[in-house]
Amino acid sequence: MFRNYYKRIIKQDLINKFIFYNKNLTEIKKITLNFGCKNFTVHKFATTMLALEIITCKRSTITTAKKPNVLLKIRKGQPAGCKVTLKNKEIDFFLIKLNSEILPKLKIFSGFNTNSQTFNLFFQLPGNQIMLKEFDYQYPLFADLPTLDIYIFVNSKHKEKISFLTKSIKLPVLKNN
Repeated sequence: MFRNYYKRIIKQDLINKFIFYNKNLTEIKKITLNFGCKNFTVHKFATTMLALEIITCKRSTITTAKKPNVLLKIRKGQPAGCKVTLKNKEIDFFLIKLNSEILPKLKIFSGFNTNSQTFNLFFQLPGNQIMLKEFDYQYPLFADLPTLDIYIFVNSKHKEKISFLTKSIKLPVLKNN
């Protein structure tokens, strides 16, 4: 459904508004969702992995620390969180779920931040603000989730094209960047 909307409407609008060479249209390449779980128990890791699987309908993986950090009391190789990378049709499903179920229920949401060096979109979603129907049935299990980091990677390096794409997808972006 979303892919059809992109191919028929957004793609044509991008072609009409901007000049593209070699047919390199601006599109979302991948979306990465990450829960950082420092100093958590096995039960907490299982809960965050289950929450990511419910949100994205894709199996999550555990990330490990690459370097030791004395201040955070993390050793090299110790589990540090869990993440999911979405591509192709998985992106479509997640964007529909994000726009229809997750973002409208947020109490405080200003928009996605754009990174000025890499031109990617980034947003941190507090775990206690994620309100899905699936979480309501097992509220005590999902009551204290950590912060969810959402990274959206785009194949363009032009701010105007990225902002046009995000407006057409109806993703709110902060205006100060």
